[in-house]
Amino acid sequence: MATLTVPEPVQRLVEAFSRLPGIGPKTASRLTYYLLRQPPDEAIGLADALRDLKARTRFCEVCFNITEESPCPVCKSDERDRAIICVVEEPLDVLALERTRDYRGLYHVLHGAISPMDGIGPEDLKIRELLARIQVGGVREVILATNPSLEGENTAMYVHKKLAALNVKVTRLARGLPVGGDLEYADEMTLARALEGRREM
Repeated sequence: MATLTVPEPVQRLVEAFSRLPGIGPKTASRLTYYLLRQPPDEAIGLADALRDLKARTRFCEVCFNITEESPCPVCKSDERDRAIICVVEEPLDVLALERTRDYRGLYHVLHGAISPMDGIGPEDLKIRELLARIQVGGVREVILATNPSLEGENTAMYVHKKLAALNVKVTRLARGLPVGGDLEYADEMTLARALEGRREM
């Protein structure tokens, strides 16, 4: 008796979705079967969006935020305060801070946080590049806006130690942010208050 097998393209897509953060096998299967039921245009539109994502976006050569052109619009802007750099873990954190409309300095995206359990050390982050930016001169304050989690705190402390010899003021976002939370989920008012209440480390 023949056994029923899942077609190979379906299995490939389920496996591809499963590799995404926060998506388990059941959700991956649901997404795959949802796309199977949709008109071809919808699936092709998704494929085109993924292709564009890789073809048309890059990391800014200065701050490492996601951009279509490098340097990014923030790094090129004459209206930003070039003496302040806000250090964040992820590009989504830049968007969250920009929504406050209270911050007018520059950014530096680390692309993660120090997490020995996940095999992520300081050398895996954009810390060397941050130090190089500051050594050029002209920066008077670095705001450490890593997430208020164990990994975020460890990263902030590590960066703070590295900045100690560079004669720059180092501040940390105020505790208006919940411990264990992520910047991207904080509302604009909470982030604005955290920026206002930042303290020197």
